[in-house]
Amino acid sequence: MVDPERAELVEKVLRERFGLGSLRPLQAEIVERVLDGGDALVVMPTGGGKSLCFQLPALVNREHLGGGVTLVFSPLVALMEDQVSALRKKGIAASFVNATVPKSERAKRYDKLARGGYDLFYATPERMEREDFIEAINQVPGGVTLLAVDECHCVTKWGHDLRPAYQRIGEFREQLGSPTTIALTATATESVRADVRRVLGGDEDSMPMFVAPIGRANLELRAREVWDDDEKVAAIKRVAGEVGTTGIVYFTLIKDLHPMAEKIRGAMPGHEVLVYHGRLDAKQRRRVYRRFIEADPDDKLVLCATNAFGMGVDKPDIRFIIHAQIPGSIEAYHQEVGRAGRDGGHSVCELLYAQEDLAIQQEFVRWQNPSADLLMATLSAIEARFADTEFHSDDLRVHVIGKGHAHGMGGGVMDYVLIRLADLGAIEPTGFQSEEGLVVYRFVGAVDDALIEPTAIEGKHRRDLMRLLDVVNLTKSCDIAASVGAYFGL
Repeated sequence: MVDPERAELVEKVLRERFGLGSLRPLQAEIVERVLDGGDALVVMPTGGGKSLCFQLPALVNREHLGGGVTLVFSPLVALMEDQVSALRKKGIAASFVNATVPKSERAKRYDKLARGGYDLFYATPERMEREDFIEAINQVPGGVTLLAVDECHCVTKWGHDLRPAYQRIGEFREQLGSPTTIALTATATESVRADVRRVLGGDEDSMPMFVAPIGRANLELRAREVWDDDEKVAAIKRVAGEVGTTGIVYFTLIKDLHPMAEKIRGAMPGHEVLVYHGRLDAKQRRRVYRRFIEADPDDKLVLCATNAFGMGVDKPDIRFIIHAQIPGSIEAYHQEVGRAGRDGGHSVCELLYAQEDLAIQQEFVRWQNPSADLLMATLSAIEARFADTEFHSDDLRVHVIGKGHAHGMGGGVMDYVLIRLADLGAIEPTGFQSEEGLVVYRFVGAVDDALIEPTAIEGKHRRDLMRLLDVVNLTKSCDIAASVGAYFGL
């Protein structure tokens, strides 16, 4: 039976803090479950309102219990920063810590956390290893009342984005006293869902799944085979002309993005064409981001981007999403098309498939799965040359891969070697970029050799190639939404 007093408080917080009159039916079910102290696994497409499912209970718990904090584990620095910024604008006490926060500022935030000064506190899961973080969490008056595990597919090797630190959240949860836990993702196959529950210490009964429909009626999902860049440009021009407003064209490689953007400009003189990728400096990225987000519905704007433009993008009227190069997985495809039509208006999502793009993605998969030997060689080079100074991938290419590959395709793998070593906790990003737009890292410490296991690395490489094959098969589907739903077992 619903507690009338609590229901009134939920409505009050929803209205006064979030400016909303009501919850969507699925959101209401999840919020009620969490406020009753029940765990939940939430599978909801991008733009479906996942964040509100833990942010609203966080504030209701604070008012109802008179203390405590909601701890949110998130793998993405940019996403947690965007969410915290949005919460602060609503007058909600929220903050975060990650590797980009200077030590002195982290100390201030931990002090405020320990004194119960935050409603919600965001952190990357790697923070579980830090004594100052644990000490602050243990001192919070009322403790952790709700644990939110965002992007929970990072828990498992069966997911598309394993983060080893995520696999320790279940143990950390026990140390916190097993608070109510909500795990959230936009993309989870049956194997991923089972592993998430196992890691977090739940099962289908104790952590039931709340799932939103994969397909949305307002999204027109379609695929088209093309033979060359000219056919791609023609397809982009046709779709943009069909909807007559703003959209995103996704590319896999930065080196292909810029020349294609020029071709699109030439073919579509009435459209503004912008470029966004991770190697732009921070000032350029912010400028492009703001221009896109603030574009009027009648603006004819085409954003050519890598997947660096995605998480945290909150624009309701994106009318088209085009994949000019096939994504590496159905999970990635599902997340990216989910950014279209959040206002409920008709939007077109077209997947362009050229056979030559398959080779590009195969190379990309190889980069994303560097060998154990390469990981160990890079770590040795870092310890020998950069243990006391900051570095980026170009600093290591010559030493590890060799001069012949320093500036060619062969050197691209080094960026992913460093990402992997950061996932393992050997290094961490400083929050700064080089003049060339490369992420700058610092050395943290050696890792257990057992974590760099050749058989496991090769297994992930094979799984990633199979995910790529699933995308190729998707391009031949007569009903893409149904095929995506079948892939996720929904």
